[in-house]
Formats: sequence, C-alpha cells, structure tokens
Amino acid sequence: MYDPVMIQPFRDELTRIGIRELRSAAEVDKVLNEKKGTVLVVVNSVCGCAAGRARPGITKALQHPNKPEILTSVFAGQDMEATARAREWFGQIPPSSPSIALFKDGELVHFIPRFRIENRDAEAIAADLTSAFDEHCAKEKVNA
Repeated sequence: MYDPVMIQPFRDELTRIGIRELRSAAEVDKVLNEKKGTVLVVVNSVCGCAAGRARPGITKALQHPNKPEILTSVFAGQDMEATARAREWFGQIPPSSPSIALFKDGELVHFIPRFRIENRDAEAIAADLTSAFDEHCAKEKVNA
C-alpha cells in the first residue's frame, strides 16, 4: 500500500473534477448494480502514465457535452478491496492500472487498458473517451 499522504494529490486531481472515489467493494457494487444509465470507473494509479496521460485525458474528456452520468474511481495499490471488486466487473479483461471503464445499463461497453494509455498523449485518450461518450452517453433526441 502507498503512503496515503503521498497519493492524496493524485486522488484530488480526479475528485476536483467531480469524480467520486469508491473505497470499498460495497460502494463499487452499489454503483454498478444500479444497472441504469452510464457510469465511468477510473482505476487510478501512482504511475507516470496516470499522471501525464490518463488523468489529464479524463479531465479533457469530461469537458465534452456528452459524458457519463456517474463518475467514479478506485485507487490501485491503495483501495485494494474496491479495486479488486471493480476489476471483477470488468470480466475477463486482465488487471491494469491505470485503466478506464465505461458501463451502460450495467454492461461494460468501453475499456481503455494501460497499454492504450502509456503510449498515447492526453489528447488521444480524451478523443477515445469522447468518442465512447458520444456513442453511449448522448441524450436521445425526441422526435416532435
């Protein structure tokens, strides 16, 4: 486990933009069992690609008009129980951190693992996310 004081700025970077931390398996289950709407789950991390790519990319993506209704994170290496439970929800996808998951109505519809974060810049990650947001989070237009 990491020193909580050391990682607080990494937590704050996401909570400052409206992402709610899930710190227990029960909190993860409560959010993901809802099965209504869209949920973003960020597996936060202390690594350089989280700091220089993932968190800035997420910040940019959340400025987009279409975005998930619920924004959450778990912290790998710190909130062990919550992270393990979130990864169970990811199905057969191997664990990686950082990573970003998008759920719609309880189903995993988009996933960005570490290998698609560590070699891309924040702009590319934001573009990947906003494309997924447009596909899965756009409010449906009602025909008049």
